[in-house]
Amino acid sequence: NKQRQLCQRYPDIMQSVGEGAKEWIRECQHQFRHHRWNCSTLDRDHTVFGRVMLRSSREAAFVYAISSAGVVYAITRACSQGELKACGCDPLKRGRSRDERGEFDWGGCSDNIHYGIKFAKAFVDAKEKKVKDARALMNLHNNRCGRTAVKRFLQLECKCHGVSGSCTLRTCWLALSDFRRTGDYLRKKYNGAIQVTMNQDGTGFTVANKNFRKPTKTDLVYFENSPDYCVMDKSAGSLGTAGRVCNKLSRGTDGCEVMCCGRGYDTTRVTRVTKCECKFHWCCAVRCKECEDTVDVHTCKAPKRAEWLDQT
Repeated sequence: NKQRQLCQRYPDIMQSVGEGAKEWIRECQHQFRHHRWNCSTLDRDHTVFGRVMLRSSREAAFVYAISSAGVVYAITRACSQGELKACGCDPLKRGRSRDERGEFDWGGCSDNIHYGIKFAKAFVDAKEKKVKDARALMNLHNNRCGRTAVKRFLQLECKCHGVSGSCTLRTCWLALSDFRRTGDYLRKKYNGAIQVTMNQDGTGFTVANKNFRKPTKTDLVYFENSPDYCVMDKSAGSLGTAGRVCNKLSRGTDGCEVMCCGRGYDTTRVTRVTKCECKFHWCCAVRCKECEDTVDVHTCKAPKRAEWLDQT
């Protein structure tokens, strides 16, 4: 209900949220392109990721964090570009300030991260605040991780004024970094995510394994172990890895041994046409030849076991 009210009140912001959604889904798929779970979306499914989100796994933790970050990023950028009625440049960045290089004047248009975070908190957290269960607490924690991750990568950009470019006077503003930096950071947080359980009074978390450190505000948290994503299992939201392209020479997660879960792979010889031997011709065209290149493409075999049918 709260989200519906915000949609009706701020239609222009909702357009930015929609653009942000496309951006964070692309980023999620980039970060997990070489993994069994590759952040794949499901057509005509209103939940976008299907049943994988029902489990309180580290994948769900990452999706909540990066989606929250994507909303902050999109709204903050739209504010600065003058696309929204409700906000503009950061009004707090006025007057003089200093950094390690000395004093400078605030000028230009500083990205309004405060408004981006405030609106994202109100909009994204609204659904979780209706219920007070363990999963809602987990989602709220991971949402906050995503929001603060964007703020972490704000950078000071400056313009020099003075005789022949000398930096006697500087005008500076705060600008968002590329969203890839936020994606890379949250991907590392996914790798180090901490498994937790609810504490007895239901207000916070305790670590599931006493040998691990307590989660901080910047750590992703999850409750349940992930499925292995090897075979299609609709109840767990696993699409399986049958037909996925793998790298025969890699020993990492994109390698055929890991990606195909030991089932083996099929090899197909494919001829690709690429542009090559490109030359610049005065003025002003680039002319290329077309080169044919034959490569082997390896794809994971489907499971042979009869019980696989029971899981689908």
